[in-house]
Amino acid sequence: MKYAAVTDQLAGLGSDKWILNTAAHKRAAQGHRILNLTIGEPDVPTPSSLIETACTSMQSGRTGYSNGRGEDSLLTALSARYSDRLGRPVGKDRFLCLPGTQTSLYLVFRALCEPGDEVILGDPMYATYEGLVRSSGATPVAVTLRPDSGFRLRAEDVEAAITPSTRVIFLNTPHNPTGAILRPEDLLALGEVARKHDLWIVSDEVYGDLTHDQRIYTSALANPAFEDRTIVTASISKSHAAPGFRSGWAVGPAEFCTRALPLSETMLFGSQPFIADMTAQAVASPPELARSMAARMANRARIIRDALDGIAGMRVTLPEAGMFALVDIRALSNDSVAFALKLLETTAVAVMPGASFGTALEGWLRVALNASDDDTADACARIRGFAEEYVK
Repeated sequence: MKYAAVTDQLAGLGSDKWILNTAAHKRAAQGHRILNLTIGEPDVPTPSSLIETACTSMQSGRTGYSNGRGEDSLLTALSARYSDRLGRPVGKDRFLCLPGTQTSLYLVFRALCEPGDEVILGDPMYATYEGLVRSSGATPVAVTLRPDSGFRLRAEDVEAAITPSTRVIFLNTPHNPTGAILRPEDLLALGEVARKHDLWIVSDEVYGDLTHDQRIYTSALANPAFEDRTIVTASISKSHAAPGFRSGWAVGPAEFCTRALPLSETMLFGSQPFIADMTAQAVASPPELARSMAARMANRARIIRDALDGIAGMRVTLPEAGMFALVDIRALSNDSVAFALKLLETTAVAVMPGASFGTALEGWLRVALNASDDDTADACARIRGFAEEYVK
């Protein structure tokens, strides 16, 4: 039987990226106690107040069809949130509500790109990005993010990669897996490149509320000079410890939302009203949960640095935001998948191999910061013992 070309284009870009997480769950199902530091899960359960809102909403009958743009209460809350943070009005007509950031990005690229187009993005990158771009028919063009530049995307590198086929500059700030935050001057330079070459800017900002040590995150929408070509996606999955509720949004020019709306409606025709009510409450609340989570995760990153940096040639890069720390194992191995699988088999510690995030992070590991301080320290002790034996 014949299949669409997209099935070939996405082969190997789905669950294959998460081989270590799959292996960890398999061993756990067999009765092993695994310290699983692979996935960026929040370290607390979804707040009971949000669950109660969703339940009350369901019980009151908010279980019918929604509209494709989003429930008015949520659109109002999003408009108020972005207007307050950007210091200028952001109308409700500039939002589309969707099930999580992943779906939002899928919609955005389907609306902006077609076969033959190119999308420039940083390498390393979140594991699903290549598939998101390719699903639109476009080709991802990777630009290396260098450790000596703080893993921040540089405008000069982007401009050097532009061709007549380039359609989008794809940003992720704060960045997964590196935790880097683009500075206002970075965003200004990238915006000028986008304007010079008439390109879209798409920015995944799901970790925006999870900055470490009072660092400041600036949205790609902050500069009004570029808002006519900028689309930002985010969700409550990380900031409000609600990944399973799949509630996110895209914010961009009103014309984009109008043109993309039929595509959104073709995909799913509206999210659940009771989840929209919960999300509206979350969006309207101060990000206290995210701040406390970020403080704990920043401390765990320091635990990892203090335990592993300099041991057997390993180097630890502290994140500026987000849920992960990076460990450079190039002094030990340039095959991060083999190293991580052997680490799991030997020590029952599961981490993500850098190769899952692009060629630039081969020889690195991504370590999640969502385990307790004690479990993080325990995992580090096991990694340290493994690395010292690995040298021998």
